[in-house]
Amino acid sequence: MSNFDARLDLVPLEPGVYLMKDASGSVIYVGKAKKLRNRLRSYFGNHEISNNKVRAMVSHVADFEYVVVGTEAEALLLEANLIKRYQPHYNILLRDDKGYPYVCITMNEAFPRVMKVFRPDEDARSKGALYFGPYMNGDLFVFLKAIDSIFPLKKCSRQLPRDIGKERPCLNHHIGKCLAPCNGGVNAEEYLTMMKEIVDFFRGRYDGISDKIRTQMEEASENFDFERAMVYRDRLFALENITKSQRVFMNVRRDVDSVGIYTDAGESCIRKLELRDGRVVGSSTYFMPSEGSTNAELLANFLVQYYVNAPYIPETITVPELPYEENEEDNIEESLSVLAGHKVTIHVPERGELNQLQKMANLNAREMMTRRILRGGGAGSNPEAAVRVIERVMGCEEGTIKRIESFDISNLGNDDICAGMVVFTNGKADKQSYRLFKMKTVTEQDDFASMREALTRRFAHNSDDGFTYPELILVDGGKGQLSAVNSVITELGLSNKVMLAGMFKNRKHKTAGLVLLDGTEIFLDKDNLNDDELLLLRFLTAVQNEVHRFAISYQRKLATKRNLKYKLEEIPGIGPAKRKKLLATFGTIKAISEASKEQLLECPTISAENADSIYEHFHGKGE
Repeated sequence: MSNFDARLDLVPLEPGVYLMKDASGSVIYVGKAKKLRNRLRSYFGNHEISNNKVRAMVSHVADFEYVVVGTEAEALLLEANLIKRYQPHYNILLRDDKGYPYVCITMNEAFPRVMKVFRPDEDARSKGALYFGPYMNGDLFVFLKAIDSIFPLKKCSRQLPRDIGKERPCLNHHIGKCLAPCNGGVNAEEYLTMMKEIVDFFRGRYDGISDKIRTQMEEASENFDFERAMVYRDRLFALENITKSQRVFMNVRRDVDSVGIYTDAGESCIRKLELRDGRVVGSSTYFMPSEGSTNAELLANFLVQYYVNAPYIPETITVPELPYEENEEDNIEESLSVLAGHKVTIHVPERGELNQLQKMANLNAREMMTRRILRGGGAGSNPEAAVRVIERVMGCEEGTIKRIESFDISNLGNDDICAGMVVFTNGKADKQSYRLFKMKTVTEQDDFASMREALTRRFAHNSDDGFTYPELILVDGGKGQLSAVNSVITELGLSNKVMLAGMFKNRKHKTAGLVLLDGTEIFLDKDNLNDDELLLLRFLTAVQNEVHRFAISYQRKLATKRNLKYKLEEIPGIGPAKRKKLLATFGTIKAISEASKEQLLECPTISAENADSIYEHFHGKGE
């Protein structure tokens, strides 16, 4: 029988939010429920809790509180605010990286501003400020430059309305790039109308803006104000350039958010793509700790925490799998629909254009996670921190390890056998020092022989020709691969100069730990990693993923060249130079095979005789 049974009988069957507390009175979990009593009984009843994380949380609960609210939307808002306030240990907390900035539009001010910021101000947001992002720095630069070209926005630091009329308007006003509210000729309402257009711009609503600028340009031209007409023309060109750069996904114009997720190294990346009127107009990147949580739980927590404060919720949100929260009978769609004021559908697309958009979101999530892992964590992370952990593991003094190398073998059977070498200097990927090896003596698939050749060729170079020796080689593999590489290093007489350790993976092919030469294994494939273990896992993941990517990219390049040679080299009169021109012109061998003789003749250096030979090679004579 639960210690809370008597209290649970008094809990109402109403929607609300509950707070779990430990013995010290600290809030360790915040949740919402459609029926509070049923939800709380699910934690403290006699049935077995299958989720390890939930079971651990319940074991630490010494007390609970609850707040009854009127609607599920109110519960959603209150839950999000309490999570932000208490940062409970057992909640999945949505984090953005300080390396990804936001745009803040201060719609709470009489004369709003557009600013780049790195952290939303919740107080300003509650008063009406809008935040868009977080963006990649490059994307944000393009957007802000476009705004500067399209909208006559105030760019000076004058405080309005305090400074109205104190100074003459600056040059931007005279060249049509500022409405000059500082001069008093523009009232707050007019200026606010323009700021609403900028909000529409960030929401991807370009058509209304385009139509208005075009009308203004035509009116100025009809009034023979050609200088003003040129200003509007330039704004229209700037807007058109933005729309041309955005990928068009759908013929039917609709608004969709597509949420991708990728998990690695104890953390998950959420990448949200924004489709507006059929165009991808923006993206946001967030990170969440993934220990003990499924993708479905992570997606549910993201949807709840993000959209509570989102400036806009579209009618359709696509996800790779349906989200749910542990013990959650509430419908997230219903909660978001109430919040948005219109029907919101959460959809797993299986075909068509939405499926393509979802795949793109998933790929983006993976790329953003790779970027984060390679730099050792967030924007403010110290890349050398993981190296210091490795030094402690290896039993050497701090500052000993500066250069770390790793090798990987890649091949397609007995073809295209090659090796890649990646280098990390002071914890950061040193791409200028990467090297590739195409096997010269190994003609059949033999990873050990290939590794021996790669290492021998690599250590034929030293500091005399710019190849400094590494202090550590991280071997891609477990005890067997580590032992094999150690035998080569010993033969080369480098045992006293180069340390070795192996990186092994789990059944899901994710980095799982480190093995030392003495057989000691450090397992990192577990929940509740401490800070040092998490740093080590991220670094090993970065090295292992990077060396694999580098080697396999080279192998595929070799395979492409080999296939091209085999398919085109038998055509009379088509040598290496013409093969290269054909591929540069048509892009793929398939496109070359489907080209007509007239199209083939458009390729530089291809004569009529060459075109006949190529066409006959793929289609036969007389066709």
